[in-house]
Amino acid sequence: MSDARPGVYLALVHHPVRDREGATITTSVTNLDVHDIARSARTYGVARYYVVTPIAAQQALVRHILGYWREGSGGDRVPTRADALSIVQETPTIEEAIADIARREGARPTVYTTAARPSADMLSYADGAAQLRARTGPALLVFGTGHGLADRVLAMADARLAPVRPDGYNHLAVRAAVSIILDRLFGDAGA
Repeated sequence: MSDARPGVYLALVHHPVRDREGATITTSVTNLDVHDIARSARTYGVARYYVVTPIAAQQALVRHILGYWREGSGGDRVPTRADALSIVQETPTIEEAIADIARREGARPTVYTTAARPSADMLSYADGAAQLRARTGPALLVFGTGHGLADRVLAMADARLAPVRPDGYNHLAVRAAVSIILDRLFGDAGA
């Protein structure tokens, strides 16, 4: 496990995201995304992983999953899973995640968005890793479900990271993309 990197946060957004036609939608929380992204985030020293959904039933599902692993028998059986899930927090909006980080850190985070679609203003992983190493304040890495983040979330970005594969097949599971991107930014090659 890597050293903790206080000040680096991650958000998985379920709303507002796009459907295949580009309309704004809300996607469902999946148990695998909660678990697997928490494990990757914990491995790379992320301070907190926000699961962003405005749907009360989905928020309750996240709390149920976390309760089982933090206070329930799951944590007793697999303590490392409880450790990974200790950094997860459900929140209804990306704005509330940003506000929570600002309260914790005393400063608004630099927001980095991700997308599977290339854009003219995208930041390479080498440049992103260098910025994150040199940062003086908190940073938030934002990932989208469905067919990607809605334009209003992309507009919040201070920087937009390049797609995992800017010129090829680009339909990874979000948990795979998160792991790849965390490794590119914080792995040994990015150090």
